[in-house]
Amino acid sequence: QVQLAESGGGLVQAGGSLRLSCAVSGRTISDRAMGWFRQSPGKEREFVAGISGAGGITRYRESVKGRFTISRDNAKKMVYLHLNSLNSEDTAVYYCAVASGMFIPVAVGSYAYWGQGTQVTVSS
Repeated sequence: QVQLAESGGGLVQAGGSLRLSCAVSGRTISDRAMGWFRQSPGKEREFVAGISGAGGITRYRESVKGRFTISRDNAKKMVYLHLNSLNSEDTAVYYCAVASGMFIPVAVGSYAYWGQGTQVTVSS
């Protein structure tokens, strides 16, 4: 059984930083792209960042480019999301997900496994 567990969320002031972590158990992840999504109340879940299976390719939504960085450690089966220069629009529950293949999709339906999420709240 594949399980994902996110951690690292919390309350941070605008302009601050956080590092989110995602631990995967139950399968190897080196053959799959990984993604981070977020969802705020009343909004659809949206793609934030993704990383290819080997880690050589990354992809970001436009509003987080230059502020967020995704990385992975396949040996540890961990995926990270570094969040910098946070603003109130980044407030959401952040989810880690395992893609169905090696390339980075942005659609929610292209991800096979999901974590429970971690809350990020940015105060202004």
